Amino acid sequence: MKYEAVIGLEVHAQLLTGSKLFCGCSTRFGSEPNTQVCHICLGMPGVLPVLNKKAVKFAVKMSLAVHCRINPRSIFARKNYFYPDLPKGYQVSQYTEPLSEHGHLEIDIDGGRKRIGITRIHMEEDAGKLLHGEGIEDSNFSFVDLNRTGVPLIEIVSEPDMRTSDEAVAYLKALRDILVYLEICDGNMEEGSFRCDANVSIRPMGADKLGTKAELKNMNSFKYIKEAIDYEIQRQIDLVESGGNVVQETRLFDSSKGVTAPMRSKEEAHDYRYFPEPDLLPLNVGAELVEEARSTLPELPEAKRQRFIIDYSIPAYDAGVLTATKELADYYEEVVKATGEPKVSSNWVMGELLRLLKEDGKNVGDCAVKPASIAELIGMIKKGAISGKMAKEVFGEMYRTGNPPAGIVKARGMTQISDESELAGIIDKVIESNPESVDRYRAGNVQLFGFFVGETMKATKGQANPQAVNKILKEKLGG
Repeated sequence: MKYEAVIGLEVHAQLLTGSKLFCGCSTRFGSEPNTQVCHICLGMPGVLPVLNKKAVKFAVKMSLAVHCRINPRSIFARKNYFYPDLPKGYQVSQYTEPLSEHGHLEIDIDGGRKRIGITRIHMEEDAGKLLHGEGIEDSNFSFVDLNRTGVPLIEIVSEPDMRTSDEAVAYLKALRDILVYLEICDGNMEEGSFRCDANVSIRPMGADKLGTKAELKNMNSFKYIKEAIDYEIQRQIDLVESGGNVVQETRLFDSSKGVTAPMRSKEEAHDYRYFPEPDLLPLNVGAELVEEARSTLPELPEAKRQRFIIDYSIPAYDAGVLTATKELADYYEEVVKATGEPKVSSNWVMGELLRLLKEDGKNVGDCAVKPASIAELIGMIKKGAISGKMAKEVFGEMYRTGNPPAGIVKARGMTQISDESELAGIIDKVIESNPESVDRYRAGNVQLFGFFVGETMKATKGQANPQAVNKILKEKLGG
């Protein structure tokens, strides 16, 4: 019997507010443990939460970006569970009445498009973080860092519309791109500001009824998400085919072994004893706030990709790479604006610039090379002032120093020799110095042409215009 997987994702995205969801504590990552806490986020007796308005605006922007219906009224609830990183003994979240519902996101997969439904987006506060043996002398102890407690989150819950790990990863990448474009989440998976849980089940091919799902946690990269889902699908198939039953549970992914392992039985909603948060009024999102958020939406990644393909006549692959971040897309457009040559600009940004940035682990915002400098370099190649090979060397210096190309070329004496009379004199000397090679070439050994090109380039220290050298050599050797 053949099976198909059914996959739904629950994505948690930390919002880029300066303060927490219900108090004024900082949300800055990487501070000393337990230094960004107060009596409110620690749940001391008698304290009252105050909702962060900026977090609400960010959540509304994301809801609009993925075509969700904004509910004019939503309710915060207490989700009760007891764990050391939850000082209040409950998490303030939304349950029966979320902020928004019924959205969708389209992904590119297998050369086509697929729509993934989004069930809901709701707001909630993050929990703290447990440290197990991380730099701790006595590994028998665990420590808790509550700095993250109360950081504002949105949880984006998909419909179970994905069938493969590739679809899940494509959906996650598209979702993260939107969050980063909106500038409401930094999308950093290693720091936990963008993370997901995957609900995975299998069923006989063609069946309508859903199988029993397992929830996968502890995945902090797209690579691990794909590996975990693939492993879990095969685990469930093997289990069913051997006569066993899939148990609803939460499983952790062990990236070192590439396997999932049971963590705990999966709780149902009633296990959390949800009830409305008595210290918070219902959240009423008016039409004015929604329209204000809508008016600030930027051009989103998919729309930008399509525009690049149409307006700049560049391949879909190029457009995908260049719109990976808003910063990179803006950088590329600045280069195009200065050169008027979209494909050449694409080649330099995607090639030399991204290669060097990747080697250094940097983003385009950290780059010393200004778009105008790349445009100037492209112009120098076009005019014949330097060759393409020389330009790559110049670009390396531009990247290291931030200096414009003209100054680097002048300082290094790298100006390309394009004057044909000057080159003709040099080539005459090369031909005179190699009479035997000339005779062999004229006798039919045309492969020696490369030898003469090389000797000419050597004589000019690589500064001869290659096109002019080829033209003059053909004329003179052909004679």
